[in-house]
Amino acid sequence: MNTPPRPPETDLRALAAGLRRVPPSCGPVRLVAVDGHAGSGKSTFAARLARALGGAPVLHLDDIATHDELFAWTARLAEEVVEPLRAGRTARYRPYDWRARALGPARELPPAPVVLVEGVGAGRRALRPRLARLLWMEMPSGTAWARGRQRDGSEQSAFWDGWVRAERRHFAGDPSRPFADLLVRERTEGYEVLPGPCAPPSPPPSVTHGDE
Repeated sequence: MNTPPRPPETDLRALAAGLRRVPPSCGPVRLVAVDGHAGSGKSTFAARLARALGGAPVLHLDDIATHDELFAWTARLAEEVVEPLRAGRTARYRPYDWRARALGPARELPPAPVVLVEGVGAGRRALRPRLARLLWMEMPSGTAWARGRQRDGSEQSAFWDGWVRAERRHFAGDPSRPFADLLVRERTEGYEVLPGPCAPPSPPPSVTHGDE
């Protein structure tokens, strides 16, 4: 008899419960990265996972990156976000306005039990020591970029051309997927979460005297 598939919200609740059990990785915070190619659905997935976590804060790396620093924002992220969270303090950062090309008013990020960091490069080498888990959106780059271009329209075509080149360079020198704990695939409804290349080993099955 085939087991019916679990509802997608059940899958996310199970993932959320597992993340809550992971030891803190950045002071009192479990910092969880959601990485993947631009257009792969990171923001939508992170929002749904945050709800499953009871309203976990989400840091969007689109707020940290700028036109001049598409990927060269590691130091600013560490100073404004990672180090305050590590000390158990509320982080404060100024999100970038992509239309005005300027930093906006300060925004707060509290040291919650789980904080999600979503965006291209969230699993970068410099951040991995502070991550409790690294999740990778499992979608081919070409598919993701095509979705992103369609979403943003033809007026953003020149930006996307430059972005694709920058993203290729970034992942060529600092790949995230080989270090992912979990791979996330979109389904028709919901997501499929699979062990990643760096998935922690499963605990051995318990043995009782009756099994010996």
